[in-house]
This record gives sequence, C-alpha cells and structure tokens, in this order.
Amino acid sequence: MSKKVYFVTGGGTGGHIYPAVAVADALMAADADANIFYVGNPNNMEKNIVSSKTYTFLPVYSSGMPRKFSFEFIKWSYLMFAGWLKCCYYILKYKPDAVFGTGGYVSAPVLFAAITMKVPFVMHDCDANPGLVTRKLAPYAKSVSVAFDVAKSKIKNKNCFVNGNPIRKEFSLISKQKACEELSLSDKKCTLCIMGGSQGAKSINNSVIPILKDLSEKLELQIIFQTGRKNYDEVTASLKKVYPEYENNNDIIVRPYFDNMVSVLKASDIAISRAGSLSISELCASGVATIFIPYPYAAADHQRKNARYMFEKGAGLYLEDSDADDVSLMSNISSLVNDKAELVNMQSTAKSLAVFDGAERIVKQIQDAIS
Repeated sequence: MSKKVYFVTGGGTGGHIYPAVAVADALMAADADANIFYVGNPNNMEKNIVSSKTYTFLPVYSSGMPRKFSFEFIKWSYLMFAGWLKCCYYILKYKPDAVFGTGGYVSAPVLFAAITMKVPFVMHDCDANPGLVTRKLAPYAKSVSVAFDVAKSKIKNKNCFVNGNPIRKEFSLISKQKACEELSLSDKKCTLCIMGGSQGAKSINNSVIPILKDLSEKLELQIIFQTGRKNYDEVTASLKKVYPEYENNNDIIVRPYFDNMVSVLKASDIAISRAGSLSISELCASGVATIFIPYPYAAADHQRKNARYMFEKGAGLYLEDSDADDVSLMSNISSLVNDKAELVNMQSTAKSLAVFDGAERIVKQIQDAIS
C-alpha cells in the first residue's frame, strides 16, 4: 500500500495556524507513514511554528483581499494567480490524496488548486460567523467542520459537522500545578492572564497598566501579561513610570509573547482576552473564567459574535473595546475574585464547552474524503 500524502494549510494568525497544526499532528498520529506537507506563507507565523515539526513546509505567497478595486486589488489578483499556479505545481509534484484547510487568505490558492486538480479537500472554520474563504469554497469541499453550532446554518454543504476547534494535545495532559511550576508561580494563588491574541492589543494594554499595581497588591493576584511583540517596549516603559516595583515582583510576568501558551492558560484562573475562536477554545480547555473584549474591527465582526456566544452560555463576561477602561476592568476582575462561587461556576461552564477530540474527528472526515 502506498503512503498517504496530505496537504495542510492555514496561516496569518494563530487562530488559523494552531488548528491546522493540531490536525496535521493528529494525521501523523493516525498514520505514522503518511507524508504531510504544510502549505503557508514563509513571511508569516506559520513558517516558524511549523519549523519544529517533522512535516515539510511548502511556501506560497498570499495576502488579504483589498475591499475596493484599486492598484492593490490588481496586485493581489496577480499574487493569488501566481499562488494558485504554484499550488497546482505542488499537487502535480507531490500528488496529495487530500487537502485540509482552516480558512484565511493563505489557504485560498491551495484550495483553488485542489478544486482545479480534482483533489478532495476538507475545510474547518473556527468562528461563529464563517469566513469568506470558507463560505465561498464550502460547496466544493468533501465535507466541512465548524467550531460552533451557530455556524452550521451558514455553510452550504450537506456534510457539515460541529467538532469544536482542534486543539493541541498538551491541553489535556498538563496540570495546573505543572503549568505553575514551569512559570515559577504558585498553584495556590489566583492567577490572572492578560493577552490580546498573538499580536497583542494596545487598548487592553493601556487599560491594564494603571491598575497593575492594585491587581497585584490589593487583589493579591499573580499576573501573566502578554503585551504583543510590537507593544512590549511601550508597555514596559509605561509600567516603569507608574509601578517601577513590578520588575522585582516575582508574582508578575510581563513578556512580549509566550511560546508555551499551554502552560500560561493552564496556570490561569481568570483571563482578559480578545475573542478569537482558537483563544476561546484554549481558554475553555483550560477552564478559565474570561473577560472577553472583542476586537471591534475583526472581519465580519466575528469576534463580537464569538464573545456574545460565550457570554450567553455563561462561560465569560463581555466588554466592548470602547468600554474596557481601567475602571471597568478593575470592577469586573474584582467581582470574579471576590465571588468565589461565581468564579468557579464560570470556570466549570467554560470547561464544559471544551472539545478535546476535535482534531481526531476532523482526521476521520479527511480519511472519509479519500475512501
């Protein structure tokens, strides 16, 4: 029997990359002899993330589609056409049995090439409101996977399954105690995680800086603060002005980015976060009570829809970005810290929404697509 060959694609942000990587890992676990190729933009995060894996990275250049007709749109069209040609070449050369994509602009030329070359493909969409690539290409897919049940009605494919988001196996393996040990924190204290996604969030950072001292000293919280790489210097400079002692406080960790986000989230009790779908899935898997502050300019307003879904389920609090100042954040955090019953209830509800076998379910869809 010949070895199976799979193309996996998804990129630009962690919300597209990590689910794709989780499925690629699950494909490897299901078939150790399979050849897996990750197709992505070498200028984006996926190149670095995939570099630690055993599968092969195939570069294709792509970018987001301009919303108006202009020179940039013509440039984008050329880039997409060139990307499609390159992906057709990859298919001819490596002959994949199936293609799996998590949406986003980097997956578009790969999936278009799969349609052109008549290679079966499966898609997964992370958000409550499916993205443009998913909505347009779903009718041509063998099957589609979605993270939220509310997304299913927006997919034009009879083979659409609600699987949750595929998440890394480590979320079901590492304990809070072990996670705290890795970060040199105590597992007996309440830990607050502040993050704005893989790129950080300036508005969240600016609202947290004035209250960091009170969060640490008055509420006695351990704090893990991911600023985002672009914002780190600005945040630390501001903190040194308003709370210079933070650098000597062992209960406060401020970094531009954490490679070990599994440990960060598993160590956390409360989080302040944007509402990207993967972040939500990983927060649920970690049983974290979260104050969601959706990015107001996200495509198709998907972060607001994700956050409202969690709020309505009782698995988190909801704040508009424009309302998320230092006063409102302090009030919301204090309410959770001071009401242990509500905190535990929200954590339990979030944990109940976690899906730990999403990657395996999607692997079954991919295998069915070629059987």
